[in-house]
Amino acid sequence: MKEWEITFVDQKGERTSLLLAAADRPSIEDAARRIRGHLFPVMDELDLNDFQDRADCPTAKWLKEQNGVEITDITERT
Repeated sequence: MKEWEITFVDQKGERTSLLLAAADRPSIEDAARRIRGHLFPVMDELDLNDFQDRADCPTAKWLKEQNGVEITDITERT
């Protein structure tokens, strides 16, 4: 399994990164779910039905629109 570094700008405008173990490069949505679990552990299982079928990446969209969190990069960690 590879380690992937997800870089994002958090709600304070600070650049932050998290690690995610996965065989393949995670999608933006997978990365957004990892970030949401880190920043908002209570809301980790939030039902995003409002965005279902209306957004390609509902978790990423929710993070950006509601919290100002934006994923900037996903790179393999060596």
